[in-house]
Parts: sequence; C-alpha cells; structure tokens
Amino acid sequence: QVPLVESGGGSVQTGGSLRLSCAVSKPFVGRYTMGWFRQSPGKEREGVAVIGSGGTASYADSVKDRFIISKDNAKTSLFLEMNDLKPEDTAMYYCAADTTSCSVRFYPFIPESKCFGHWGHGTQVNVSS
Repeated sequence: QVPLVESGGGSVQTGGSLRLSCAVSKPFVGRYTMGWFRQSPGKEREGVAVIGSGGTASYADSVKDRFIISKDNAKTSLFLEMNDLKPEDTAMYYCAADTTSCSVRFYPFIPESKCFGHWGHGTQVNVSS
C-alpha cells in the first residue's frame, strides 16, 4: 500500500479558493500517475484531475480552467488548487495513485477510478452559495 494523506479541505463561499494537499510517504509522485477524485452523497466517485509521472495533466470538463493539479519537486506531495469554487464542487476529495500504468491508455481523458489501487481517506470540501 502507498499511504496517502489528504489535507486542506474546508468550507468556502461561491467564488472562493482552496488548495488541497496529498502527502505521500515515499517519492511515488514522480514515478506513478496520481489523481484527485471526488464523491458527493448519492453520486458515484468521479475523476477531477490526474497528473502523469512526466507531469502531463488531464482535467474533467467541469473543473477545467478552475482547478490546477501539481506536484512538488521532492515527489512526495500532490496538490490541487481550486479556484472559483461552486456549490456543485461540494464533495469529499480523495487522492489516489495508479502504480500499474492502467491510466496511461485513457490519456487525454480522466482514467477510471478502478485504475487507482491506492487511496487516501479524503478531505471534505463544502461550497456555500
């Protein structure tokens, strides 16, 4: 297992910003495809953004031009900068790692969540109108 720990969630108003972080115990961020997924009550988990080992990123249409996925040079942290937040962005956000290269065949689209075998416990984001 690859331990993943998310942080940075919280409550903001529409139009606000948050920056999520995902700490990884080993430098897997530079080796594997990493992603952010989200899930709200009664809905399926959906992919938000992924970043490959080489740094190429893909985004869901609903967050394009508002969210930015990135990773640090030490390859132990993954980030999701979320701007112009909307009430529909309210969800539990999860960090995930694909250590099998399953997600590569989906590029430039968001891979299916089943490609990601390692998950954090999530951080809650609430956006009020």
